[in-house]
Amino acid sequence: VQLQASGGGLVQAGGSLRISCASSEIALHDHTLGWFRQAPGKAREWVSCISGSDGGTHYADSVKGRFTISREEYRPAVYVQMNNLTPEDTAVYYCAAPKFWYIDCSELESDYEYWGQGTLVTVSS
Repeated sequence: VQLQASGGGLVQAGGSLRISCASSEIALHDHTLGWFRQAPGKAREWVSCISGSDGGTHYADSVKGRFTISREEYRPAVYVQMNNLTPEDTAVYYCAAPKFWYIDCSELESDYEYWGQGTLVTVSS
């Protein structure tokens, strides 16, 4: 199963960016999908997740109020709108999905079976 993360790029501090995760093999409109990021020299950390069972959204404290995760009902993609970006948001962003759609959101990498290749977000000061 392949996930494709896209939409990364270079943006100035305070700016916005929208990243996407798509798959031709998973019905992302009702499958739990999480996002993680890894900054240079740091461990990968959980960022956000949207639940497959009820569409509930979850955010790390560091991005709450600035990032919004969403999906469209009939499109196999999940989006993260990132606003008010700071240099601390610079990282490679990965999308990940558990094996089954009904497995709920988790902050643990081990709970995710499928991973995208990552998309680089760079925020300049």
